[in-house]
Amino acid sequence: MKKYTIKKVFTLILIALFMLGTSVQVMADSGASDSDSINEKLGAPIVVYGDTLSESQREEVRSLLKVADATAVQEYNVTGEDIANYINGDVHSNMYSSAKIVRQEEGNGLTINIVTPENITEVTKEMYANALLTAGVENATVDVASPVKVSGHSALTGIYKAYDVEGEELDKERMELASDELDVATDLAEKEGMDQEKVSELLAEIKKMIAEQNPATKEEVEQIVEDQLSKLNITLSDADRQMLVDLFNRMRDLNINFDQVKNQLEDIASTIKDKADELGLDEGFWEKVGNFFREIFQSLSNMIKGLFN
Repeated sequence: MKKYTIKKVFTLILIALFMLGTSVQVMADSGASDSDSINEKLGAPIVVYGDTLSESQREEVRSLLKVADATAVQEYNVTGEDIANYINGDVHSNMYSSAKIVRQEEGNGLTINIVTPENITEVTKEMYANALLTAGVENATVDVASPVKVSGHSALTGIYKAYDVEGEELDKERMELASDELDVATDLAEKEGMDQEKVSELLAEIKKMIAEQNPATKEEVEQIVEDQLSKLNITLSDADRQMLVDLFNRMRDLNINFDQVKNQLEDIASTIKDKADELGLDEGFWEKVGNFFREIFQSLSNMIKGLFN
């Protein structure tokens, strides 16, 4: 075998491994927030566990959420009855995804950490943030974890229950609307083949425009939706465009004041663009990465075949 050929094979392998390592680092989520300290003004952190968890899974989640001392937090279970009560879900649902909520001072905003991104398969942290802002949760650090692969929807119920049992009741209509928003977000990502982050950016941009323009009619809401789809170069089916219009018209009817959280919406909308800019990447980066790997492995395959012919 020629030295040049061997060198080329190993060079290609090293490039592939380097790129794989880089992509994992870019997509990695931050870990759970530290919960050792109790805020005497706002209260202890709240941890809500999915009721379907086995005892060993519960201990695993406790570790993932960095609950070193169970007496230093308020612990609750979230059940099928809860998901039916809070978001009109199926009472027979299995509840695995769990959440820890650390309430923050006014003005600190909302921070979401998905501790087990490999097990929360549909809902991104930006989707959680969008939905929680709709529900009225504005100042908190929220950690989400699951020991098994789940969509991530049920953690939202746990967060709502955490506020309810601590006496900070959220509006039920807003909670149901936020749950529907999460369903719309995950449906768009699945049916339309859009990036999950792109869906979150779209929802945040529409909310920003609603805050700025304060639409008085459904037709004005429809125009905002159309403008943002055009701005972000997103093409949807007629049915999905109507689904968005109906969702945001309900928000208009509830008189949700998104102007209060406009800065947070701007942060959500710019998250993906900022990540791309930091790395000098454009929006088609991940498609290019996929093409890169296909070309790399095809080259490796052809070269290895050639070595034995």
